[in-house]
Amino acid sequence: MVLKLEDVNAYYGESHILRDVSFTIDPGEVVCLMGRNGVGKTTTLKTLTGLLPVKGGKISFDGTDITHLKTDIRAKRGLAYVPQGREIIPHLTVKQNLLLGYWNRPTISGDVSEKEAFDEVYQLFPKLTQILHRPGGVLSGGEQQQLAIGRAILSSPKLLLLDEPTEGIQPSIVDQIEDVIIGFKNSRRFAILLVEQGLHFAARLAEKYVVMAKGAVMAQGKSTDLNADMVRQYLTV
Repeated sequence: MVLKLEDVNAYYGESHILRDVSFTIDPGEVVCLMGRNGVGKTTTLKTLTGLLPVKGGKISFDGTDITHLKTDIRAKRGLAYVPQGREIIPHLTVKQNLLLGYWNRPTISGDVSEKEAFDEVYQLFPKLTQILHRPGGVLSGGEQQQLAIGRAILSSPKLLLLDEPTEGIQPSIVDQIEDVIIGFKNSRRFAILLVEQGLHFAARLAEKYVVMAKGAVMAQGKSTDLNADMVRQYLTV
């Protein structure tokens, strides 16, 4: 398996946010992390990337204990994160933002040239080729999301973390992002952990679900087994 969380606990100050969170992701698998707002989904992603320290439990990534590794080391090992706010560097151009992802590529992933790596991103998101010299800070939300995902892909990840990639995005770009995720799901090149409130979007993409409530995992299994009672209990407002 590419990721394993074992009884992970995390705090914001004195507030106990994650409570014994455990789940696994296999190579190439698409998993959706679900639950109402404020239940710990984004916090889970932050503990995976090292942005929030783990106070108890263990995180294993690609067979290695990364529980206490620094964020940049985790990224170099193949953990890519597209946060909710996208975190585009506003004063850098689109091309410069993309280069940040490429420069984080592990040296052992010398499977393709720089041109081939960038060409793949441009094929996935053709709009980027038209705005390469624009500062990231002036882009629309949809353009920033395409840029953020493209930048993450250029880092040659083993696991891609996507935090609500369709939030506030126009429908045409939502469809494009969905097609991109389906393409990677079919290729099995890397695993994806997706936080998504849109139940139908998640159901179409994910093979497995993990449902959280009050900082704990309440249910998990195959997406085809996600039933109406569970949706009412944990996902609807």
